[in-house]
Amino acid sequence: MGEQLVKVNNLKKLFPIKKGLLGKTESYVKAVDGLSFEIYNGECFGLVGESGCGKSTTGRMLLKLIEPTEGEICFEGKDIVKMSQEEMRMKRKDIQMIFQDPYASLNPRMTVGEIIAEPLKVHTKLGKEERAKRIYELLEMVGLSGYHANRYAHEFSGGQRQRIGIARALAAEPKLIIADEPVSALDVSIQSQVLNLLQDLKEEFNLTYVFIAHDLSVVEHISDRVGVMYLGRIVEIADKDTLYSDPSHPYTKALLSAVPVADPRAKKERIILEGDVPSPVNPPSGCSFHTRCRNCMEICKKERPVLKKIGPSHEVACHLY
Repeated sequence: MGEQLVKVNNLKKLFPIKKGLLGKTESYVKAVDGLSFEIYNGECFGLVGESGCGKSTTGRMLLKLIEPTEGEICFEGKDIVKMSQEEMRMKRKDIQMIFQDPYASLNPRMTVGEIIAEPLKVHTKLGKEERAKRIYELLEMVGLSGYHANRYAHEFSGGQRQRIGIARALAAEPKLIIADEPVSALDVSIQSQVLNLLQDLKEEFNLTYVFIAHDLSVVEHISDRVGVMYLGRIVEIADKDTLYSDPSHPYTKALLSAVPVADPRAKKERIILEGDVPSPVNPPSGCSFHTRCRNCMEICKKERPVLKKIGPSHEVACHLY
């Protein structure tokens, strides 16, 4: 494992719910509720969980597109939460994002060349000719051609648009790339192409990824370590081999039991979770998963479990351990 690149400590994000004519804050949505984890140089850290568990909010906070309510995000030893706008603008060169919807994240009025040129204008001192050469290089790097630079985003397919998004993220030569469900809007055949491209680029440029997804088979394919989120909290972190072969948290076990197996003869126990995900406005006391857990004990209803080390690179937040 490389050096520590990012350390997140007790990260929280509350969104106010306002009511009435005066817009009085009535309560808060606890989107992210006390996250702590590390990301190491050159690794791909997968973040998985159901829709609405706070994965994308976490990704956007790492880039400070959303201001955290509380907590620290130390990038290369410096807390970006405390940075001024100007300091953060300089730091954005090192942290880039690939968005879930490639069409919504590309400006329809700009050519592909202009879209990729934006980070080059802001973060580099390249002249016009050097910039054009770099744009062609980036397009070739992601499997497109130089002549695509004069076209508009609507002229491309979903997979090609996502490649343009990747080229734009790479333009500033970042150290950390946050990929927010980068393949969930694509066809299955295109998904594997984009995943392989991301893996090749990671090895070529020694990139570090935070890979956010709800598809566990995609995460298994690309990640080195995986964090499982439930209702704004991380319930388990482990390297991918340990997590997929020996999951410890009841929620992780239920998630993995839902992954289809390619062999039709293979028998697999399916764990069906009872009830719905509780509301993040009013999460349950103690362990937030206790309302749906088949192993629920009295302590689970009262006391919130903390992440405990149960193996060399395996942590779990559960009273069973």
